[in-house]
Amino acid sequence: MNDIVSVYAVFGSQEEAEKIGRAMVEQQLAACVNMLGAVRSIYRWEGQIETGAEVAALFKTSNSQADPLVAAIAELHSYDVPAICHWPARSLPDYARWVLEHTGPAT
Repeated sequence: MNDIVSVYAVFGSQEEAEKIGRAMVEQQLAACVNMLGAVRSIYRWEGQIETGAEVAALFKTSNSQADPLVAAIAELHSYDVPAICHWPARSLPDYARWVLEHTGPAT
């Protein structure tokens, strides 16, 4: 079943990840968010190589909600250029049905 999508994003803190994650589930843009915890990131920013602590999260959503979810995360995100990407997810049919049941217009 290819109707669901995984969205990966990193945040500047656990608090930010949880705040945005909860908002996305409340708005039914995501059925579930897994906070993967602290990660060390090495990246180039404004001509310099930087190292920083971030929090990674995986959001599960329907294919139709992927773009609105990415836009909503970006709008609330503290970074100028947040790292947010998504890809199709293959899963067990029962899990895909659960994700689809819990994403979409808020009821």
